[in-house]
Amino acid sequence: MKNKTGAARNKAAMAARVTAYPLVRIVLGIVLTFAPVPLTMIVVSQLVAKPYRIVWPQLLAAVLVWFGYRFYVRRVEKRQPTELATQGMARELGTGMLLGAGLVVLTFAVLAALGTYRFGGIDAPSIVLLIPLAEMLLLGMAEEMMFRGVVFGVTERSLGSKAAIAISALVFCLAHLSNEGVSVLAAAAIVAYGVMQAALYLKTRRLWACIGSHIGWNYCLSQVFSSTVSGHATTHGLLRGGLVGDSLLTGGVFGVEGSLVALLLIGAAAAFLLLGPATDPGSPAAGAQLPSSQPLR
Repeated sequence: MKNKTGAARNKAAMAARVTAYPLVRIVLGIVLTFAPVPLTMIVVSQLVAKPYRIVWPQLLAAVLVWFGYRFYVRRVEKRQPTELATQGMARELGTGMLLGAGLVVLTFAVLAALGTYRFGGIDAPSIVLLIPLAEMLLLGMAEEMMFRGVVFGVTERSLGSKAAIAISALVFCLAHLSNEGVSVLAAAAIVAYGVMQAALYLKTRRLWACIGSHIGWNYCLSQVFSSTVSGHATTHGLLRGGLVGDSLLTGGVFGVEGSLVALLLIGAAAAFLLLGPATDPGSPAAGAQLPSSQPLR
């Protein structure tokens, strides 16, 4: 009995030593958070006919992503996932969505003023426009939990806030480099977006505003302006229009996210958020959002 107890303790101690390494934690966090997405889609595609695979598989995967991230935080990081506390969730999601959508509207407004975006009319609103929200919720949750919750969080605790901002933004960019039409300008815009999202997380120490911003950006691009999202095919949304002119402004195949205008606006938003006070991760604000003037380190 004593030998078995000792062996169990040794295994637990070894697991604790291995998971203490930041890189190991990052890999575990990404796997546990993202694995539910492909697994859910594979199982559903095998068991359910395509006409019945609308909305609910994405919502189911989103719930499983949430559980996967919470499992990682509790079992590996040995803490409570205060960044996912539900108090104030709706307000923060809404604020984030307004930020993301507002940046998209401002980008197209500038492009229209430059003659690059030409408005072509408005299509009749339809309930169909709401269907992609499920996929965008899933995408926003999975990416923000991985890149801000895991990569940024682990790196900040090891190397500090400044390093965490830079590293999480670069990893976020690397994850999108395989998308069609990526250019140097598009990569720079993705990095800037990663910095903006990290700054948003620093201000709140919660993920809901980041998730909302991600959803608002993607939804407004595709379902409002009918524009290409990160190199993915153009969809038919609420507004009809087109981009003409130099790819420096249009973003080319990648879409307006690869535009110089988008880069400058996202960069300005990131700078604005970084200049404001950050929330101390060790204070009650990490769960209750109390203001702090904790400097970046």
